[in-house]
Amino acid sequence: MGNGESRHRSWKGALPRKTTVFKRNEPTGITYRIPALIYIREKESFFAFAEKRTSSSDHDAKLIVMRRGTLEKTSIEWSPVQELTTACLPEHRTMNPCPVFENNTQTMFLFFICVLRKTTEHHQICTGKNKARLCYVCSSDFGQSWSEAKDVTESVIGKDIHKWATFAVGPGHGVQTKSGRLVIPAYMFYIHHRCFCYPLPCSVKPHAFSFYSDDCGKTWQVGARIRMKSCECEMAEVVDHEGQGYLYCNARNTRGHRVEAVSEDDGVDFTQAHHARALVEQPQGCQGSVVAFKVPKYASTAGKDETWLLYTHPTDRKKRRDLGVYLNRSPLRGCQWEMPWIIHRGPSGYSDLAYCEDTDTFACLMECGEESELEEIAFMQLEFKNMLET
Repeated sequence: MGNGESRHRSWKGALPRKTTVFKRNEPTGITYRIPALIYIREKESFFAFAEKRTSSSDHDAKLIVMRRGTLEKTSIEWSPVQELTTACLPEHRTMNPCPVFENNTQTMFLFFICVLRKTTEHHQICTGKNKARLCYVCSSDFGQSWSEAKDVTESVIGKDIHKWATFAVGPGHGVQTKSGRLVIPAYMFYIHHRCFCYPLPCSVKPHAFSFYSDDCGKTWQVGARIRMKSCECEMAEVVDHEGQGYLYCNARNTRGHRVEAVSEDDGVDFTQAHHARALVEQPQGCQGSVVAFKVPKYASTAGKDETWLLYTHPTDRKKRRDLGVYLNRSPLRGCQWEMPWIIHRGPSGYSDLAYCEDTDTFACLMECGEESELEEIAFMQLEFKNMLET
């Protein structure tokens, strides 16, 4: 594993073509970051979200944009960029899109945080004074229109917010489990110790957790935080050979490897947290995406889990570059990740995965470019059978 890279597999034949969904505007400085992607089977459509920023800096985030990609025979037709003008609060910037689709009511929820003016995450951690709000908008017509923003910080987090220096959702997609529970991945910077109202040095640590709803999104609750230091995360439901479901969490870290944890109660609490030695992490960490899918009949093996996992993340140990796709055929049996396929050579950053069951394909929305990962957010579709043949 020399030169700062992990071992990897070669893709069989030419890689699928990437489609630019959001592109940086060099003259104006407008930059798109933080991709989020979901696929809605009923409409045979992908919904791609991102932050629109006036520069690449976090404090210059402005609002969330969306494009809808509809399957048309052998291609995908993308709608124009739509600015979600209701997904905001006055004097706040909108960040971290995290969509989830509620199947019973056919409602799409888009969670995000709103941060006061240009307050940085670092400032909130140092002062212990949270300036982020938990908000969402929803759509009952598959993204054609969106509700006004609902700020649920007080009703969901309540007084515990004073123990959080700051927090955020995702970024990336949420999930709905077999039980019907909606799960929004999130992370907080928890204040473990204070002195005269200020956090003690090094006492503010990030912990992944989830927001969840058992009533189709009417009310939301806060799950327990993962005890290990963990940050931006995504979650997926894994079903074992007996039909038992478990919620799997994959989180950002700064110690060279990702953090994994498993919940036996749909995200109320997570146990079995550990470092995933097969999944490299850059020195400052980077967001990654994970998605679960039912094992295809042509690939099934007796006695194994009913679902497998795919995960995307930059594979270089030192820099954000060479985005890879990893497969795990035994998600509940320790770190069973296989060597990755590289789907973008060069600078790459955040990504989000979606699974299209009808066509047995995966889609990846990724930050990538030739000189910088901030050049564009691109879409790529991957046929799973081709992956197994490499």
